[in-house]
Amino acid sequence: MKPIQKEDLNQEIFDIYDEYVHSKINRRDFVNRLSVYAVGGLTVSSIMGFLLPNYAAAKRYTMEDDRLFSEYVEYDSPKGAGKMRGLLTRPAGQTGKLPGVLVVHENRGLNPYIEDTAHQAALDGFIAFAPDALTPFGGYPGTDDEGRTMQATRDREEMLQDFIAGYEMLVKHEGCTGKVGVVGFCFGGWISNMMAARIPELPASVPFYGGQASAEDVPGINAALQLHFAELDTRVNEGWPAYEEALKANNKNYEVHFYPGVNHGFHNHSTPRYDKEAAELAWGRTIAFFRDMLK
Repeated sequence: MKPIQKEDLNQEIFDIYDEYVHSKINRRDFVNRLSVYAVGGLTVSSIMGFLLPNYAAAKRYTMEDDRLFSEYVEYDSPKGAGKMRGLLTRPAGQTGKLPGVLVVHENRGLNPYIEDTAHQAALDGFIAFAPDALTPFGGYPGTDDEGRTMQATRDREEMLQDFIAGYEMLVKHEGCTGKVGVVGFCFGGWISNMMAARIPELPASVPFYGGQASAEDVPGINAALQLHFAELDTRVNEGWPAYEEALKANNKNYEVHFYPGVNHGFHNHSTPRYDKEAAELAWGRTIAFFRDMLK
């Protein structure tokens, strides 16, 4: 049987997948709804196998990459979760201090894609830190399904405080200039918006297709924002007009980019929602933004 290609699947399948990965439907409903599309040589199992992340094939960097100095470090949770853990990575051989980037994962813990993103930020000239909100459960469990289930049991406000504490740890790190920005994806996009509202000294925040801060939170934003949205991501995008109205009303510094014809998660190179052109453009904009704002 010919391998499935992205163009073999219609948009409804990607929309169903989006509902599943954001816990709007359970696995049984996911399978049942996909069965409608199991025609013309497609099977439910083959569709699922194509949609779900393939980290082994997509992994770009390892802890042993000689271009990087990478380690897992711990820091204290301010909300009683004990020690938190995350990936700290920076260019190998770096002697001077670098600006920092906090990388915030999706709704499933510190998976290999987010680790790759932190490593890429380091290769782009930053000291990057990617905390794992699943540390209280032993960390990312190895599969996204288990990770989502685990993360759903944690309080969002407590996780936000844990990421803020990770930011504060990076600001004080001996290898950091003290200038730190945040980039986050999906759930991490919401965290990025909320960190902008909660941390008065935050210089820059880059949410990728993340839930927006409330209008009541917007006055507290001092950070410059660069926001990235996928055209086909109607679930997240419906909150943008009200958010933009609040940003404008409060004279906030922001820029926004919409990427045509792509889905939520287009930056994630481990799933078929990945769009190479849009992902590279968005990441290039992100790095240029941080280089400008974290001087």
